[in-house]
Order: sequence, then C-alpha cells, then structure tokens
Amino acid sequence: MGDSVIKRNGCREEVLLAISAVIKQKGRNSFTVTEVLHYLKGVGSTYKESTIRTQISSRCCSNSPNHHATTYRDLERIGAGVYRSLHHI
Repeated sequence: MGDSVIKRNGCREEVLLAISAVIKQKGRNSFTVTEVLHYLKGVGSTYKESTIRTQISSRCCSNSPNHHATTYRDLERIGAGVYRSLHHI
C-alpha cells in the first residue's frame, strides 16, 4: 500500500484503481469487498464504506440485479463475497 492519499476522481474510479492494486498484490484476479475497503482506507479514501460496497456489489457487478439508472460491466461475482475484474486491470 505504498500509495499516498488518492486523488478523488469519483468512487467508481477509486474502487477500480483499488481493485487493480489488490489484484496486483495478490497475483490473481480475485478479491473481496473487505480487501478493497482496507486498501482504500489505507490510501485515505473519503468515501463511505456503504458507497464503496454498493459500487462493487451492485453498480459495477455484471451479474447483480440492476437497481441503478447507470450500471457498469466491470466486475463479476464469482463466489460468496468474492469478485473478479472483467477487465483484469
């Protein structure tokens, strides 16, 4: 987590950058919401935990129910609380 406070460019962008960093650290394309929350807290994100969770589990997840006006096909749920990047960032 050698990064300093990340530049606030929108929650989706921060989440995707965090996912990329987590995937790189782990060496495999899978992550949990908790791992992303921990990473974002460590780099100084100011987004609420609930906002980050919603980005991952709903707005950016291709196989979740569509409950938002705008959604993205960035992620896929591959298990209980486990996701992967569809773009392998």
